Amino acid sequence: MDADETPYLLADGERVWVIKTSTAAGLLPQMLERFRAGEPEPLIFGDAGQPEAVVIPFDVWRRLDALATDENGFDATYAVARERLASPGRSIPIEDVAAELGLNLDEPVDDSDLPNKQ
Repeated sequence: MDADETPYLLADGERVWVIKTSTAAGLLPQMLERFRAGEPEPLIFGDAGQPEAVVIPFDVWRRLDALATDENGFDATYAVARERLASPGRSIPIEDVAAELGLNLDEPVDDSDLPNKQ
């Protein structure tokens, strides 16, 4: 382990490595090269071994920003559907699609605002 890296245990038990802020600054050109090469692993940095910031590829940030600002999930769902329709391929199980969209198929649906079907 390098003295400029500190392991940090997340609440879910996953471990991330936190790079000193002073070291992270010098790594930015290498991170850009990695992102260009298709390696999206983030650079997590902070002081005193505490994660305080993350450097991620711009495309990842755009997707996260879209998901964070889309209250009902419509835009993200629509984007996934549009992407899937544009490049048809093998059939995908509904459970996989639901997981990708962040839906729980076992969760009851509130349909109280829909017209009554009698």
